[in-house]
Amino acid sequence: MARSSLSRPDDASDAHYNIREMKILYFAWLRERIGLAEEEIDLPAEVATVGELAEYLAGRGPAHARAFAARQAIKAAVDQRFVPPETPLAGATEIAFFPPFTGG
Repeated sequence: MARSSLSRPDDASDAHYNIREMKILYFAWLRERIGLAEEEIDLPAEVATVGELAEYLAGRGPAHARAFAARQAIKAAVDQRFVPPETPLAGATEIAFFPPFTGG
């Protein structure tokens, strides 16, 4: 799991250490391309929406870049609710990414 070793003093304000821990889940071919079913990441403050998170993840390395190459087709859920890419991440603890799927 990717995790920062950043430590912060007890009196540090969140404005200076605004990194959020988030659980990311990958399903189907996303999981296969990345090689992980899930990971916990320390998310930088500048990543504020689901779409920005997908962009950030795509930059984490070749496997993530392959998985997120067709970002417009990937579906996302924030805390188990499907959401569009412009959805804010504020307060979220779990993000899941899915390839397109059909029902029958």
